[in-house]
Amino acid sequence: MINETKLSSFLGHIEELRWRVLQYLGVYVVCCFIAYPLTSKILPFVINPVGSVVFQAPGEAFSAYMMLTLLEAFIFSSPVFLYQVWAFAWEALTDKERKYIVLFGPCSLFFFLLGAAFAFYVVAPFAIRFLFSFSTENVVPMISIKSYISFIGNLLVSFGVVFELPLALIFLVQIGIATPEFLRHFRRHVIMAVFIISAILTPPDVVSQLLMALPLVVLYELGVLFSVFFSKKEKAGSA
Repeated sequence: MINETKLSSFLGHIEELRWRVLQYLGVYVVCCFIAYPLTSKILPFVINPVGSVVFQAPGEAFSAYMMLTLLEAFIFSSPVFLYQVWAFAWEALTDKERKYIVLFGPCSLFFFLLGAAFAFYVVAPFAIRFLFSFSTENVVPMISIKSYISFIGNLLVSFGVVFELPLALIFLVQIGIATPEFLRHFRRHVIMAVFIISAILTPPDVVSQLLMALPLVVLYELGVLFSVFFSKKEKAGSA
């Protein structure tokens, strides 16, 4: 009986996850149709940090155009994506834990957009200037549009996700999965993992990796600091 109950509960969660994924995909498709006519206007703005790009195959420009459209659609639909994530987590939490979602839900959207903006306005121009500094009279940069859109897209999404780190740490502490002491104890392990993750998510150059790793370390420390603050505040409220 217990196994049947657990199996039924597990299948129920899988069905709910499937339904939420389908709901998001429906919204994402709609956002793709909205983003497509805007791409021609957004493309010059996206290319601005690098100046100009080329395409090396007949279909490459169209492929890059569609890649940018998909990226725009993901950013447009990010509120719905984050809502579905938090709504799915809602069912697994107690009434006391659910109150944190009301705060962390909107904040997660803000931090995602903040990370994407940081990637575009700070990381991308700095990385491009550094990488272009190796050009010479005989080595002239000719960036293909597809590789550039892929480069920008990876930066935007990666930084948008990693900027959620402080919220994730605070949330884990608030629902009792982790403690500030636990986060401090494994600080060295986390820093090592941060540099490994940065090497995977960023383009294969040291500058991009450092530009992701260093903010990640700062975000981790901020997450630990705020988790201590919220933990003390909750204990004071309980007392």
